[in-house]
Amino acid sequence: MTADTKREIERKYETGPDIRLPRLKGAAGIAETADRGVTELDAVYYDTADLRLAAAGITLRRRTGGEDAGWHLKLPVAPDVRDEVRAPLGDGVPEPLAALVRARTRGAELAPVVRLLSARDVRHLLDAQGTLLAELSTDTVRAQLLDGTPGRAEWTEVEVELADGGDLAVLDAVEKRLRKAGLRPAASASKLARALADTGRQAPPKRKKTGDTAGDHVLSYLRAHVDALLAADAAVRRDLPDSVHKMRVATRRLRSALRSYRKVLDRAATDPVAEELKWLGGELGVDRDQEVLTERLTARIDALPGTLVLGPVRGRLRVWATAGRAGARGRTLAVLDTDRYLALLDALDALLTDPPLRPAAGKPAAKVLPRAVLKEYERLAARVDRALALPPGEERDLALHAARKAAKRTRYAAEAAAPALGKPAKRLARRVKSVQKVLGDHQDSVVARATLRDLAIKAYAAGETAFTWGLLYGQEQASAAERERELGEVWAAASAGKLRRL
Repeated sequence: MTADTKREIERKYETGPDIRLPRLKGAAGIAETADRGVTELDAVYYDTADLRLAAAGITLRRRTGGEDAGWHLKLPVAPDVRDEVRAPLGDGVPEPLAALVRARTRGAELAPVVRLLSARDVRHLLDAQGTLLAELSTDTVRAQLLDGTPGRAEWTEVEVELADGGDLAVLDAVEKRLRKAGLRPAASASKLARALADTGRQAPPKRKKTGDTAGDHVLSYLRAHVDALLAADAAVRRDLPDSVHKMRVATRRLRSALRSYRKVLDRAATDPVAEELKWLGGELGVDRDQEVLTERLTARIDALPGTLVLGPVRGRLRVWATAGRAGARGRTLAVLDTDRYLALLDALDALLTDPPLRPAAGKPAAKVLPRAVLKEYERLAARVDRALALPPGEERDLALHAARKAAKRTRYAAEAAAPALGKPAKRLARRVKSVQKVLGDHQDSVVARATLRDLAIKAYAAGETAFTWGLLYGQEQASAAERERELGEVWAAASAGKLRRL
């Protein structure tokens, strides 16, 4: 079974019996309003018993009636923007859609929770050439709970959905006229959210930072990146650009915070979670590292004069990249369906629900967080100094890689503390980021050289010239040497004078 995706940009408005839709002609190029008639829609929404999807702003429905009957999974992207993933009608939740919310459900049953019957009166907003700019619909909705609890609701709302590739100015112009006519932006982001609110069956609200203690700030940071991890899960499964990188970064930030702020959270409880985050980051790294290396080598080849590209260089790189990418992606998707990964998500939830706070967690953030950040900075300084003292070679490469890891931890610790400490923490994070960038490019060169050597050996064994691969190897060697020289300058600038008090 296949699924397709549509980017949906729409705004919803509350209306009443005495409110009439205004004239929209002339607003942002609207030349005509075409009546498309009334359609009867019957939608059954699915969720877990504790409404995990609704709590995350996700809706999953099976709808009949209208031109797009089928299963629809709507994933939030930004305010007023959602990706609607569709699958054909069937009796059970389609596996492609169930997989996209597996990080949320984790084995919990997806069952019917709400049924919505809607009479949709549709109008197309067209320009002078008859091109669709947006669709305006007036929906008269009747909602009924299906989870065994009594509850019904009725309301009327107006939706304005932008046409594919449309200009947001159309939505702005229409909204201006609707507001003037007495309509107001809907308080609920979706019909499901409205139905749950009106029947008293609301999803659990998201937890928010409630104070200025060290524990408040660290937990707020952890919650933000657990949310980022869960959002990235669906994006990775959909193979969206940069999704693996975002998921890996969320994993690293969580692990770094658990390690940096051991004075706030009891390491007896957090160290096992941090170890599992290390495992997940490593698994994700297989896919991400393959992607980064492919881009780097492709750029190197493209920058060479044609006279220096000898033999089937691009073809061999393409075969290597395709084989590696297929294997890496398959491995990543397999990891996301393991019990171990789902257990990690459960452990993160448990940690946030009942955090293992230490006495320092109750102290002011301004007193506790700086110590953790400065400790990471001191570790970074020691590792950079050691690496710069070593002669060029494998031992220095390893030391520089260790310094890179320390730079990431220092940067992440400073960024986590920034909401509490303000500009000094932000300044430190920026300074360390410049060091991390140099060290990261150096490590990429180390990895690239190992791959180029392997490609050269395979080319030679196949009777091809290895000239271009050797040339690229030399370029990477020179690049690494340049990064090592640059590091001394960047580190001197980043650590000049006394570190300002956090």
